Amino acid sequence: MIRLEQFTQADFKQLIEWITDEELLMNWSGSLFSFPLTEASLAWYIEDTNDLHTSDAFVYKAIDDTTNEVVGHISLGGISRKNRSARISRVLVGNSQERGRGICQGMIKAVLEIGFEQLGLHRIDLGVYDFNQGAIGCYTKAGMTLEGTSRDSLYFNGSYWSLTEMSMLEAEWEQRYGQRKVLQAAR
Repeated sequence: MIRLEQFTQADFKQLIEWITDEELLMNWSGSLFSFPLTEASLAWYIEDTNDLHTSDAFVYKAIDDTTNEVVGHISLGGISRKNRSARISRVLVGNSQERGRGICQGMIKAVLEIGFEQLGLHRIDLGVYDFNQGAIGCYTKAGMTLEGTSRDSLYFNGSYWSLTEMSMLEAEWEQRYGQRKVLQAAR
């Protein structure tokens, strides 16, 4: 099982070590960061995050409950309390040899649980580059629904990347994972 904990300055070094090249950085973050990833850019990234009542972004490290090791990174941002919506982004299973073990699916389920159960959201979406079939498979297994593709949305190293959009609604969460226990204060 995967649990999420707040991503802090103490986690910067490990994330920087995981992001080994510009293409991986671009796949992970789009154009948000420049290569190489730095502690200064990560300090900016976590400013004003992870406050349940005021933040519009939550940034997490993913921990494998079996080994207690940090195995990944994920964020939930673009939170609109008015529209009760958010966007999953910057999903990374840190060790590429660990991919295919269900870590990604566990991370997605954990962040969806935070969004639907703690924040009382109605809709959570994400974008994934269409060539990343492993991630698309992970998100589908976690219950995300394919919505469409934004064609040629990012230009990188001489070619365009298309972005596949996926989402889950609160009723789909309830059907797949059980009753919601939303704190009324979060609404």
